[in-house]
Amino acid sequence: MKSAGVIGGGAWGTALALVCVRAGLSVTLWAREPEVVAGINGIHENPIFLPGVALDPAVRATANLADLAQADLILNVTPAQHLRGSLAAFAPHARDGIPMLLCAKGVEQASLKLMTEVLAETLPGAAPAVLSGPSFAGEVARGLPTAVTLACPDETLGRALAEAIATPTFRPYLATDMVGAEIGGSLKNVLAIACGIVEGRGLGRSAHAALITRGFAEMTRMAVALGGRAETVAGLCGLGDLVLTCSSPQSRNMSVGLALGAGQTLDQALAGKVSVAEGVASAPAVRALAAKLGVETPICEAVAAILAGEADVDDAIAGLLSRPLKTER
Repeated sequence: MKSAGVIGGGAWGTALALVCVRAGLSVTLWAREPEVVAGINGIHENPIFLPGVALDPAVRATANLADLAQADLILNVTPAQHLRGSLAAFAPHARDGIPMLLCAKGVEQASLKLMTEVLAETLPGAAPAVLSGPSFAGEVARGLPTAVTLACPDETLGRALAEAIATPTFRPYLATDMVGAEIGGSLKNVLAIACGIVEGRGLGRSAHAALITRGFAEMTRMAVALGGRAETVAGLCGLGDLVLTCSSPQSRNMSVGLALGAGQTLDQALAGKVSVAEGVASAPAVRALAAKLGVETPICEAVAAILAGEADVDDAIAGLLSRPLKTER
């Protein structure tokens, strides 16, 4: 593989474009915003989503998806709720068998489908893979050490993709379980909002640790119910990403929770943010999917209720603490 196309000019898409350049690939990044395209091509910086980070001049930006048609692999980094639209727009330019590395984390609200299911419906001829794991865009862009999960049911293709994007500071670990990787990435965003609420309410480190642990149990139950494997969720794409996202205000999702825990409304918590907090959009979809599957996810359900205005923070916390005592497993 010698060339990569990146669909999505946000912070994560820009960071992954840099990873691909460092790995020796020729990279074309598609962005919806004209300012992003002009900034990357003109001053070699993404002024909206990744300001202050110098980009390799080898990263070329475009507003035309047709410019990605000849790439050896595509990384789709558009937010989860916009994935279907971006894939449909790219479909006229996609050749059969094109490797599509899905980098968004979430559950589609309208259909309750995972990103790989959306891909199968919109680009059935593409070869799917999932990239997920503990990774802040700014750190990856600066070349700091990062390890992620690359899940692909075709092991030969998965290895080729991993070798194509690996660098000395960006290390993909291979897996075949895309469902486990997707659920890990989807639920950790919702759980990070919960951890932010705990921090914002000043409930202490013990409550924070308990929330991460019990949230991980919810993540595992959901993955297994959908056909994923518990050991996948116990890796970088699940537990690893959960620990990172729930432990740093740098996380967009945790920062939303911090604001909610401090007494702000959801509108106030989201005001001024240019990047998407995926957990806000995924929370209602995760709650609905869990109900459909008959999976118990009380923390995710509480977050969804708070975001929907169905419960205030204190009532949601009291509801979790008053649940019947149970065995841990």
